[in-house]
Amino acid sequence: MSADFGGRSGRQGKLSQWLRGRRLKQAAGDDGRETLLLAAAGAGLPLAPAAHPAGYRCSCDRVGCPTPARHPVSFAWQTQSTTDRAQIERWARHQPQANFITATGMVHDVLDVPLDAGREALDRLLEAGVEVGPVAESDDGRLLFFTLTRGTPEDEDEWWPCELDCHPETMDEHPGLRWHCRGSYVLVPPARLPGDDDPSVRWVRGLEHPLPDPLSLLEYLTDACARYADGRPDPTGAAWPLRH
Repeated sequence: MSADFGGRSGRQGKLSQWLRGRRLKQAAGDDGRETLLLAAAGAGLPLAPAAHPAGYRCSCDRVGCPTPARHPVSFAWQTQSTTDRAQIERWARHQPQANFITATGMVHDVLDVPLDAGREALDRLLEAGVEVGPVAESDDGRLLFFTLTRGTPEDEDEWWPCELDCHPETMDEHPGLRWHCRGSYVLVPPARLPGDDDPSVRWVRGLEHPLPDPLSLLEYLTDACARYADGRPDPTGAAWPLRH
């Protein structure tokens, strides 16, 4: 009897493990999250786990987190970032709520602009026939243009490291623009911000578009950002919305 009970217990344990694994896979695949993450890695974007919303707060232990659900969970995120499919599958299935960041300055950079300026610039770029790569939209009012990285230029004065909560010294010259390159990161879709049940960061142009040279986009983006900062209308005559 004891052996029989032990056998049932063993089978029940295996069944529980199977059900738990199935739930993890379902959680990862319900919104296409794992597929999108693997597609990002397949396009060469190195990924690492990030914090996630806990209600209207961040899942991290930091009181008053300044970037809730927008930062990596490990201080070693730069060395941890990877395109390895098996590792990303493990992270996605065992951390079903986690957002993911992609480390910039390795394979790609990101030009990060105010949403309205970015939409206007995107329209102008497409009308002009300029190659535009993947573009993501964030519910915190930003549009993210993914580009090739410029690497390390010979003139270090031309380049700056950038983080989510700081701006380069040239911010007055290029208002509203953040250039994520060495030492920086952005959330990669799909990602959620506090207070949102649906993905707050999503692709508006997918990863099937090759990464362009950032300099081919820069003039359009800085021009749109300058007009946005000054409150000037866009070339179509539409006024910018009021900013608070």
